Amino acid sequence: MRDTTFSDAAREPQTGLFFRKGCSTFSPQGRLILLHGVGSNEGNLAALAESLPEELEVILVRAPLQVGPQGFAWYQVNFTSNGPSFNQEQAESSRQLLQRFIEALPALPTVIAGFSQGGIMSASLGVTEPELVTGFAILSGRMLREIAPRIASAERLKSVTAFIAHGHQDAVLPVDWANEADAWLDRIGVKHETHFYNMAHEIIGDELADFSQWLSHTLSLPN
Repeated sequence: MRDTTFSDAAREPQTGLFFRKGCSTFSPQGRLILLHGVGSNEGNLAALAESLPEELEVILVRAPLQVGPQGFAWYQVNFTSNGPSFNQEQAESSRQLLQRFIEALPALPTVIAGFSQGGIMSASLGVTEPELVTGFAILSGRMLREIAPRIASAERLKSVTAFIAHGHQDAVLPVDWANEADAWLDRIGVKHETHFYNMAHEIIGDELADFSQWLSHTLSLPN
C-alpha cells in the first residue's frame, strides 16, 4: 500500500483545468490520470491511489463544468427510458481539453482512467489519440457511439491497450454498456481485458486489485 499526499488544486494554464498531483516516489516510472464521474470532483478518487503501485505519479483532474457546490461534469447528461441523452458539443470540448492537458505534461508513460462519465472520457481520449497514452480504463462507464467518426486508424491503435470493469448490478449504466464496449474494442483491434463483478455502480476491492495488476503490466512497473 502506498502513502500518497496530493497537492492542493492547481490550474493548468493552457486548458484551465484544475488538478491535484500525488506521488510517493521521487522518480515515478509511469503516470495515471484519474477522471471522476458526473456530480463529483477530483478528490472523489484520491483514495484509489492507496491501492495502486508506488512507482506511479497520480493526477486527479477536475471536470470543467460546475453542476453543484462541489460537483462537476465533463458534459451534461440526462438519463431517459431510451438511455443516456447528452450534450455532444460539451463532450467533444472536454475531450479536446484532456488532449491538450496531456500534451502539456512532461513525457512519461501514461494511462488515463475514470469512473462512470470519467471512464467514458478516458475511452474517448484513448481511441482518438492513442499516441498520448499507453492505455485507458473504463470503470463502470461506456463508450460514446458518437465518437466513431473520430476513432484512430487500426495501425495507430496497435500501441494502446484497455481495461474494462463493470458491475452486474449496475442500475445507472447497465452492464450491457460494458459488453458493447468490449465488442467495439474487439472490432477496432484494441488489446484489452474485461472484468465483471458482483457490484452496483461503484468501485470495489477486487476490481482495484485487477486494475492495479493491469496497470503494472501496461506501464511495465515492478511487481
